[in-house]
Amino acid sequence: MSTMQPEPAIYVIDDDDAVRQSLEFLLKTAGLTVQGFESAKAFLAILPQVNSGCVVTDVRMPEMTGIDLLRQLRDSNPDLPVIVITGHGDISLAVEAMKVGAVDFLEKPFDDDQLIAAVRSALNRDAGAGKRKAELVAITEKLAALSNRERQVLDGLVAGNANKTIAFDLGISPRTVEIYRANVMTKMAANSLSDLVRMAMLADILAGPGKASA
Repeated sequence: MSTMQPEPAIYVIDDDDAVRQSLEFLLKTAGLTVQGFESAKAFLAILPQVNSGCVVTDVRMPEMTGIDLLRQLRDSNPDLPVIVITGHGDISLAVEAMKVGAVDFLEKPFDDDQLIAAVRSALNRDAGAGKRKAELVAITEKLAALSNRERQVLDGLVAGNANKTIAFDLGISPRTVEIYRANVMTKMAANSLSDLVRMAMLADILAGPGKASA
C-alpha cells in the first residue's frame, strides 16, 4: 500500500472521544479527508507517512500536549500547518502555540464554519503567499492608526494578558481597557481575539511586544 495520499488529509488529535468524533464528522461533511487520533503520540507514529495536509489538535492533552507536539513537528515536519484548539480563557496558551509555529487557533466554543474556513486557509497557505504580503501591508497601516494607548493594550492582549492584568500594568481601570480593546478590534477590523493574534504574528509583534508604560 502506497504511503502517498491522493489528497491532503486533516489529522484531528483530541483525547476526548466525543469532541474528536464530532470534529471528524464536521470536516468529513465538508468534503475533507479526515483521520482521528486519541493522542499526539498516536499521530506521531504515522507521521513518516504524512506528506501534506493539516493538523487540528487540542492543546490540553495528557502525556504530550499540543504545544509539545508543535515543537516536535517544527523540527521534523515544519511545513505541516497546525491549528490548535484551546479552552476559553487559554489565550496565553494560544499565543505560545503561535510562537512555536501554529498557523491559527480556535477558542472553544467555536463556530463550525470558522473551523472549516481555518482548515481550508491552512491547506491553501502556500498558494496564498502573495495574498499574505498584501495583508501584511494592510495590517501595518492599521497598526499605524492606533493611538499609543491602544497599541499598549494590543501588546498586552497578544502577550496573553487578561484585561485586569493590562489595567494594572497601565495604571487604568479594567473598564477603560475594555473600551480600548473594543477600539483596537474595530480599527484592526478583527472579528475575534484569534484574528487579532494572527495579525500580530504577521506583523511580528509577538516576536517582541512593545513594553507598555503607564
